[in-house]
Amino acid sequence: MCQPSEGTLSIMVGGEAEVFARVRPLFEVLGRNIVHVGGSGAGQICKSCNQIVVGATIAGVAEAILLARAAGVDPARVREALLGGFAGSRILEVHGQRMIDDDFAPGFKARLHQKDMRIVGKVAHDLGLGLPGAAACTQYLNALVGRGQGELNSAAIYKVLEAMNSGPGAGAG
Repeated sequence: MCQPSEGTLSIMVGGEAEVFARVRPLFEVLGRNIVHVGGSGAGQICKSCNQIVVGATIAGVAEAILLARAAGVDPARVREALLGGFAGSRILEVHGQRMIDDDFAPGFKARLHQKDMRIVGKVAHDLGLGLPGAAACTQYLNALVGRGQGELNSAAIYKVLEAMNSGPGAGAG
């Protein structure tokens, strides 16, 4: 079942500029940030770039929340402080709260993010690029899906990091 759009999608389009100009009114029904990024295939590359940034940021927020909790500092207060500074982001705002609340109800499902990150990996490989942050994010998503939690929101990367740090020897130093 298709959900109606709230007109908030960010739309990245590749293809001929003339065709883009003709179909832009259709995109305007779905979103406000509509960018023609280049020729055929450029939209997919832009989407891949988006998934890298989103995944790496989710992983960074998860690590910050985990660190705060492990140190005995209230992660909600840490999140509040970070939102007012340079670290502030929509991901910290929304997904940081999900992590604090242990609420990973699907928004963007981890299995779909995993699929997109596989595309990133293939493109990077084809271009001869090493993207270690994207590779780490892909592994977190692989672990999440492997644990049978692919239907959870990608913010559940936090659960993977939490599990990694709760086994024998975790926190020993």
